[in-house]
Amino acid sequence: MTQPSKVIKYCPKCGSHQFLFEGERSFKCQACTFHFFINSSAAVAGVIMNADAEILLTVRAFEPRQGYYDLPGGFVDPMESAEEALVREIKEELNLHVEQLEYLASFPNEYVFSNYSVYTTDFGFLCQVSDFSNIHVKDDISGYEFIKPDAIDFEKISSLSIANIIKIVHSQTTS
Repeated sequence: MTQPSKVIKYCPKCGSHQFLFEGERSFKCQACTFHFFINSSAAVAGVIMNADAEILLTVRAFEPRQGYYDLPGGFVDPMESAEEALVREIKEELNLHVEQLEYLASFPNEYVFSNYSVYTTDFGFLCQVSDFSNIHVKDDISGYEFIKPDAIDFEKISSLSIANIIKIVHSQTTS
């Protein structure tokens, strides 16, 4: 019941209830002809490793998946690049300064928030951080932990897209 076709009932332009779902990813208003597409939102996630080759995992403070492990990151704001978003999110969540980042891969995700499915494309980056002395928890995380890649319990990871990003780094560190 979180799918846009089940949640969106009125045209956001004119307010008409004649806002009909057309196929897999769009609505069309019969009153004003506004055509609304369900597109993927951009999100970013950063893999940060310490000198002991442990991955920094955050703990989600809120739903969805409260208490599960995640990677630092979040949604890309309008008119912001993925790289800018990741640097901003890591500073907001952990007070860490990203010195360098390298794109890894992207994966689709369904992020259910307020009983609504937000489809995202999660862009994963390997991030270089050299100073962890001022790390602290803020924003939407309740904690963090450095974990060896071999010791990560993937059942406790917040989403398949985040697990896939972590697995890329894990495969690179074990090969």
